[in-house]
Amino acid sequence: MFVDQVNIEITAGKGGDGIVSYRRELKVAMGGPYGGSGGRGGDIIFVGDEGMSTLLDLRYSKVVKGNDGEKGKIKGMMGACADDTLIRVPVGTTVYDADTNKVIGDITKHGEKVIAAHGGRGGRGNLAFQSNRLKCPDFCEKGEPGEHRYIRCELRVLADCGLVGFPSVGKSTIISAVSNARPKIAAYHFTTLQPNLGMVKLDDGRDFVMADLPGIIEGAHNGAGLGLEFLRHIERCRVIVHVIDMAGTEGRDPYDDYIKINEELKSYKMNLIKRPQIVVANKMDMPEAEENLKVFKEKTGLTDVIAISAYTQQNLDELKFKIADTLETAETFSIFEEDEFEVREYTYTEDEEPFIIELQDDGVFNVTGAKLKRAFDMTDFDSETARFRFARQLREYGLDDALRKRGVKNGDTVRIFDFEFEFIE
Repeated sequence: MFVDQVNIEITAGKGGDGIVSYRRELKVAMGGPYGGSGGRGGDIIFVGDEGMSTLLDLRYSKVVKGNDGEKGKIKGMMGACADDTLIRVPVGTTVYDADTNKVIGDITKHGEKVIAAHGGRGGRGNLAFQSNRLKCPDFCEKGEPGEHRYIRCELRVLADCGLVGFPSVGKSTIISAVSNARPKIAAYHFTTLQPNLGMVKLDDGRDFVMADLPGIIEGAHNGAGLGLEFLRHIERCRVIVHVIDMAGTEGRDPYDDYIKINEELKSYKMNLIKRPQIVVANKMDMPEAEENLKVFKEKTGLTDVIAISAYTQQNLDELKFKIADTLETAETFSIFEEDEFEVREYTYTEDEEPFIIELQDDGVFNVTGAKLKRAFDMTDFDSETARFRFARQLREYGLDDALRKRGVKNGDTVRIFDFEFEFIE
């Protein structure tokens, strides 16, 4: 089964918790804190694998969880960092954030890696909090949770040129005649239900990868027929080979086919019409093909149409050399706009607000925020000292003053994520 789009949920590994421990050794008086910090949680990483051709494996792995870091140890030893989780995908896979639709990474080489979710850092043990002012801390930090994201993976086949055209114009026959590909060939529409790739080798030593793409029909850019399912596979092709049934065996007019396919390419988001296009008149062994070709050239003004017969293998060498020559000068097109890529900041900046206060309908003041969330998740609320430290952090962030400005009074309820607190002056 060919699968070229999959949605999955990923969660990177949680950092290991720090521990509270004290040095207790013979003849070592007042040994002090000795608890180590936790190890880093494992990242979720997508890796290109040229041995894969479909995203089928991910269809049955809807949820991927990273490895957690190890807890800190006694004697100030840090816990082990977790191994990263590698998700192997075919070369040509683009990884998106499903919520923002931004591109996280585009994998175009074997072994290329894209970090989709970062593991959390390990929590600090009580040894890390020792200072001149705090000689013997009795608290530690919990490990930071790993990133949680919804991901969409889209596969676009990696080919130098792509055969496009209406169904049953002979694309599958062409690729089977000029390459090592052996697609299914039959006399009905949509025989090709998935892209087929073939390596074309020329006598002069040149070679290129050709893709036989499922037939396009009018309205494909809006989803008609196989539509957007396979239009995306043309995006990476540097040269488009436009195949036309010049004999009109399906009762269609070759000129109308040419215009309609180009309209679909023009309407698609990547503006495919700007790419070099080789027009191929197929089925020239059939009656009326020669006359139709003459009329076609008059209407389009094209003089370099390559007339072939994939069935009798007429002029196939000319077609192969034409494609190879065009590829030598064809530029590589970016398939993404600059603003499609995700820009991520992992460090807190002074301009970033540490919290957001919202008054809920039930009269509770709800407080959220990325920096506040991190401090909240890493606080061990079972420890009284850690709770007091968290309260000091809130005052340092300016939360107390901000709540007063929003009208919070003594005794009002303040909700910070999963906990509710009573505001006390």
